[in-house]
Amino acid sequence: MAEKLDYTNSVNYNEIERKAEKKKIVKNTVLYTLLTIWAVMVLFPFFWMILTSIKSYGEYNAEYVPKFYAASPTLQNYVDAFNAVPLGRYLLNTLIFALATTAIMIVVITLAAYAFARLEFKGKNFLFTLFLSLMMIPSELVVITNFTTITNWDMRNTFLGLILPSVTSVFYIYLLKENFSQVPDTLYYAAKVDGTSDLKYLFKVMIPICKPTMITICILKIIECWNSYVWPRLITDEQSHYLVSNGIQEIRENGFGRENIPAMMAAVVVISVPLVVLFLVFRNKIMEGVSRGGNKG
Repeated sequence: MAEKLDYTNSVNYNEIERKAEKKKIVKNTVLYTLLTIWAVMVLFPFFWMILTSIKSYGEYNAEYVPKFYAASPTLQNYVDAFNAVPLGRYLLNTLIFALATTAIMIVVITLAAYAFARLEFKGKNFLFTLFLSLMMIPSELVVITNFTTITNWDMRNTFLGLILPSVTSVFYIYLLKENFSQVPDTLYYAAKVDGTSDLKYLFKVMIPICKPTMITICILKIIECWNSYVWPRLITDEQSHYLVSNGIQEIRENGFGRENIPAMMAAVVVISVPLVVLFLVFRNKIMEGVSRGGNKG
């Protein structure tokens, strides 16, 4: 009788296990199918951009129905992208703008975040709350004020005029402050007992511990600067200070004309590649920094 019960229990357990396995397979199949569809939707514009950039002008205009392949691939469009307009100069300007803005911003937000996270001063919580409330103000509302200020300071068509309005960010200060707050207080008190100054503690302890988050902030800021359009468009009207985002419009109007789409796509590919490479190189650091920002302790 006992053997019969054991056999029945074994059969029931195997049946439950098989059903659970089938359920898991169905669930994974549905999940990966949806992820595949989403990946195709996200990556298709990039595929189409690259495909169009290697089609000749004649081939592209001869297609009454778009084709998903290039019959005669060519790189001439990329040559035209650099010859028709000073695309190399636009890339250099953007690189200078992005690196300089990010470098200054990281200094400003690091000092501000450390002050809110570790220093004690009167009205700190009220000031931080007031600071956070600035995130509720759309950036478009301060563009006119910034434009008037930079114009009055005679900084139009200068890198300084491009950089100054972007050297701080309330959100990045908040993100870094939260990371600094996760560092145990015992480390700070021990450092103060040893006679370590706040600045030395910041550079020797806080920054190394929160390095992934700081790298993430730097990368996000570089991407933000690279894609900046409205402010550079307002503050620069000389070709010598155009960024790639503004250069695209100049390429369209004065370079290839409105009809040479393959050459336009080649220029867009050239502009997009640095950001894609930057993300691929630092993707692990970005994920680590984002995960740290959402954890306590």
